[in-house]
This record gives sequence, C-alpha cells and structure tokens, in this order.
Amino acid sequence: MFGRRGNDTDNRSAPAYRPPEGQAGEPAASFASPGSAGETAAAPVRRTAETPPLAPQPQRAQRERSEGYYDTKSQVFSALIDTIDLSQLAKLDPDTAREEIRDIVNDIIAIKNFAMSIAEQEELLEDICNDVLGYGPLEPLLARDDIADIMVNGSKQVYIEVAGRVEQTNIRFRDNQQLLNVCQRIVSQVGRRVDESSPICDARLPDGSRVNVIAPPLAIDGTALTIRKFKKDKLTLDQLVRFGSISSHGAEVLKIISRVRCNIVISGGTGSGKTTLLNCLTNYIERSERVITCEDSAELQLQQPHVVRLETRPPNLEGEGEVTMRDLVKNCLRMRPERIIVGEVRGPEVFDLLQAMNTGHDGSMGTIHSNSPRECLSRMESMIAMGGFGLPQRTVREIIVGSIDVIVQAARLRDGSRRITHITEVIGMEGDVVITQDLVLYNIDGEDANGRLIGEHVSTGVGRPHFWERARYFGEEQRLANALEGMEKRAD
Repeated sequence: MFGRRGNDTDNRSAPAYRPPEGQAGEPAASFASPGSAGETAAAPVRRTAETPPLAPQPQRAQRERSEGYYDTKSQVFSALIDTIDLSQLAKLDPDTAREEIRDIVNDIIAIKNFAMSIAEQEELLEDICNDVLGYGPLEPLLARDDIADIMVNGSKQVYIEVAGRVEQTNIRFRDNQQLLNVCQRIVSQVGRRVDESSPICDARLPDGSRVNVIAPPLAIDGTALTIRKFKKDKLTLDQLVRFGSISSHGAEVLKIISRVRCNIVISGGTGSGKTTLLNCLTNYIERSERVITCEDSAELQLQQPHVVRLETRPPNLEGEGEVTMRDLVKNCLRMRPERIIVGEVRGPEVFDLLQAMNTGHDGSMGTIHSNSPRECLSRMESMIAMGGFGLPQRTVREIIVGSIDVIVQAARLRDGSRRITHITEVIGMEGDVVITQDLVLYNIDGEDANGRLIGEHVSTGVGRPHFWERARYFGEEQRLANALEGMEKRAD
C-alpha cells in the first residue's frame, strides 16, 4: 500500500480494548463523555463531544472510559507513525491521504486484535485522521457553526461559547505535547512560530478565525489556545435585524452612513461583535472603490472585488523585521486607496488613520476597544499621546473632530446577546469639549422569564443629522429622512 514504511506492526503486541467496568458485552456509545441513558452504541462519538451531557455521571466511570479509549488510540497512533511514510503521505491530496490512513489503521486494529464495535472503530479512524491531517480533537468543534469561541486551557480542559454562554466540553488532548503540536501546525500556516523561545503568538485559521496561543513557560498549566470563530456564512445587516442586534430603521441608517462615505469608528468591548459589524458595513461600499485593509491577523471578509489585504509581521528571533500597524497604515497611503479599513486600532497608528480620514480618504473605518462613544474619543486621545507626538490637547481633539463622523457602539449584554447600543455623531467642539449627538439608542425595558433582556432601538428625535448635506450630495437624503421618521413613529 502506498505510504507504508514497513510492516513491523505485526510484531507488536497489545491488550485488547475492553469496555468500561459494568458494561461487559455492551459496546460503549462514547469514549469522550457520558451520554444520556437512552443512547445506543450506534450513536457517533462526535455528537456527545459537541453537546453537553444531559445528566451528570459518576466521575470514576467517565475517567475509566476516557483512559481506556486514549490508551487504545495512543497505541494505534504509535503503530501508525512507525508504519506510514510521512514524506510520501505529504505528496497526496487530503482525500487520498485520509483513505490511506484509514486503510492502515484498519490493518493495525485487525493485527492487534482490538475488540471494538463498528461505531467505535469509525470514531477512532476519524480521530486519528484528524490528528495526522487536521487539528486533532478541535476538528469537530471547528466544524460547528454555532460556536463563537473555543478556549483550550491545557490538554484536559476545553471550553466553548455557544449562544453567549460558556460551557465545558468533554473533549481533551492526548497530552500537552499533542496540544502544542496542533498549535504549531496552526501558526505555521501563516509563517509564524510558537515555542519556548517565542511563547506568545497571534495567528489565524484559513477561514479568518482569530487564534491566540500562549505556551509554557508563560502558561503554567500547559499551552492555552483561544480561537475566535467566524461563521462560514457571512452575516449581513439584514440578519442582524432578525437577531435583534439593530432595528430595521437603525440598519437603514447604518447602510446610508456607509454609502455616503462617512468616516466610521466601531467601538465596543471584547466579544461585542465589532469585527462582524465592520464586515456588515463594508457590504455597502461601492464595488468600484479601491479598499485597503490593515490588520494584525487578517480576519476581515470583504465582498468587494478591488481589495488589498495587508497584515502586520512580528519580529524574528533576532528581534528584527517587525512590521507594525503604523507601518502598514503609512504605507497604504501611497497605494492610492479610496477607503482604508483598520481591523483594530490599538496604539499610535490611530494618528495616521485620522490623518488619512482627513486628507481625502473619506469612508475609512476602524474598530477600537471602549465602553461608550465618549470613552472612545478619550481612548483615541490617549493612543495619540502614546505615540509621543507631543501635540496640545486641543489640537488632538480638533484632529479627531475633523476626522471622525460617526461612532457606532456595540455591546455584549449580560444575557450573552449582542446589541448596537449607540449610533453617535461627532459634530464639533465648544471650547475644548468635543460635542457628540446620539441618533439611535438601545433602551433596556426588562427581561423575560428565561432571563433574556427585552429592549428596543429608539430615535433621539434628531431630524437632520450633521451628515445631512453629505447624504444630499450622494442622493440619499430622502432615504435617511424616511428611516429617521420611521424610528420616531415606532417610538410614539
């Protein structure tokens, strides 16, 4: 068989796999976690690994089942590595390679005489294929589209966030070395590395999902891996309306703001949906415009045909070769952009972005961490000061006022839901104070019997926003008037 390195597997001996105590003669339905009492042997392991257990089971039974499975898997995996020629396997396409591995593992199971049901053998085959070709135990979690975050705290603890709630899974890694190997496989795809000499790394998956790895010795209890997953189907503002994140009239205001080339900053806390909202707003950029994105790890998913994507680069082992966000923003000014989009503003690059917004690159956008529109303005001042520019406070505020048109505030509420809570204009200065004006607010009215917050988006009664003339220039003033009027009527 192509890909085999030898047949020394025949000379190996190993004890037959045994089901957990008390279940003799009855094949286990799952190795990873105890399931419900009515679960049958034909039920796939992945189902129980992806969903929380319906009823708590004794910890001893769960540990015996897990250890028995992982002991069997470890023996089969070791025999596979001794048998297969990895250099030849790397030349195959993924589907062919997967079939080769499945054939060899089936032979190993037969030679070692493991007593396994068909369902158990299928799950073992799938797990080992994932270990060799994919991301190991993470594969079933990455395949799910309802998971927002995957948090791995060492080899024995894996948490996920589903519907705004964090829950522990029964997925585990063989050991800390397997976890570190998976992390190295992920970061190497984007030309980065993680090990003892470089224990912190930001990277991304092929679908744009954000990855952070921190390895020992900085992570005391084993490598910590965090993945911010993005849905396979890109969200739109219309979908956000259905989810209740924004009202239909509020979404119409956001569409107009994007179309008329207002400079937008999306503000919010961690996990509030800033990047998702930024992706939604970019859908309303004219397809003829040249857009340049600057990101720490490329995760934006723009739909336009004329997009140039730039990504920062960390320093090498000698501490050289670093390319910062500020370098990217300054360079993209020479690339004839019509809009500049900064995935996340964290430091002095905010000054270069503001300069770009104020020098003919209208419609530029960026995200920033802050808890309110007013705090967003203060954070931009602080970031400019971090760059050591030494400008007077009034001058900094004049630059901000002359550059930013709209601040959109996103928030993750205590029930796990994500809402757009403010659409706020930056309209000018009175003395040394920046004047802002709220167009849309989200008011919380209470909560239902399930603890979900109830609220609505309301207009503040502003009939003509500060960007009205810009809307008139682009022929959108009537649609803007209708959206604002519709919000007022609903509030009445």
